[in-house]
Amino acid sequence: MGRVTIIGAGNGGMAAAYHLSKLGREVCLYDSPAFAGQIEAVRAAGGIRAEAERNGDAMLFAGFERIAKATTDIGEAVAFADTMILICPSFAQEILFETMIPHIRDGQILIVMPGNFAGLVLNRMWEEAGREGVSLTFADAVSIPWAVRLCGPARVDIMGLKKLLPVSIFPASRGTGEVRARIEAALPIPVEYLKSPLQAGLENINFGGHPLMTAVNIGLLENFEGDFNYYVDCCSPSTARATAKMDRERLAVGEAYGYRLRPELEMMNRLYGERYSSVYEFNRSSAPHGKVKNAPKSAKERYITEDVPYLLVPIWHLAKTAGLSPVLIESVIHLTCAYNEEDYFTTGRTPAKMGLSGMSAEEIRAYLEK
Repeated sequence: MGRVTIIGAGNGGMAAAYHLSKLGREVCLYDSPAFAGQIEAVRAAGGIRAEAERNGDAMLFAGFERIAKATTDIGEAVAFADTMILICPSFAQEILFETMIPHIRDGQILIVMPGNFAGLVLNRMWEEAGREGVSLTFADAVSIPWAVRLCGPARVDIMGLKKLLPVSIFPASRGTGEVRARIEAALPIPVEYLKSPLQAGLENINFGGHPLMTAVNIGLLENFEGDFNYYVDCCSPSTARATAKMDRERLAVGEAYGYRLRPELEMMNRLYGERYSSVYEFNRSSAPHGKVKNAPKSAKERYITEDVPYLLVPIWHLAKTAGLSPVLIESVIHLTCAYNEEDYFTTGRTPAKMGLSGMSAEEIRAYLEK
């Protein structure tokens, strides 16, 4: 069934290693020596266990799977397979990619989950590295396939699995049948292809719900240390209306760059095979999202520290470049900057970091199409 290297042994990386091994892939799991806890646990156990239930709720794909290789040697990990999946928080993508660059060989594919415009950022780094004669293809996935939580050393709870995964290929000229076949062989669910990493970033369903719902509920989340089911308890009719309005700002940005993006509700229903009539109903009723108390405990958690600088900020910059004024997007960024005493407008994914510095909206479209 082929080999796959998983870079990152957090929630998504552990689920990927376990599930792909269960599907017959030969898997190498890597994490950096500074975060070697799960790698050492997988080595000691010989593999990864997925639990059957948690607090009375049934989990998916229960069992134990052996992992072919668990390592903290990045050279060994990159050499293991021609197809690699980078699954880590967005702030770590550039750090990990920097260590990978010297070891990459011609013709490899790097799938990034979640993309969050990573294909553009990492391509800029790749071009600046000057590895002439060595081609590398980037595939940005809009999300990870699993709803998953680590529940101990070498153990995961898999709460849900999406029905499909939208993915872009960059540079677009490499989107051949052979490359698509390799991407599809490395993933556990059907793939839908998008036009560019820009479209993949704009289609991320974390865009509205996570940062806005966290920002407006932050007092309760901090005072009660996240002892909530995030989607059930933090979504109300009012927050759902606000996220819907912010979603319309995202759709307008997509239109400015030539993309007909799907509304958040349409995308959520598609990814999970549901037919809910509103985002509020989806959040309150979706089975994968209602199984555990998983709310953030502070403004320092990823629904703000990842989704604002690596998702909202690049979309805001793209909007301004296209002459748009996304008021809600900008308001959420300002609010979370105040919470964390950060300037996400400059520390987040700016046009310069995406290799788009100084380009107009028309020039960005031409660059991506080329």
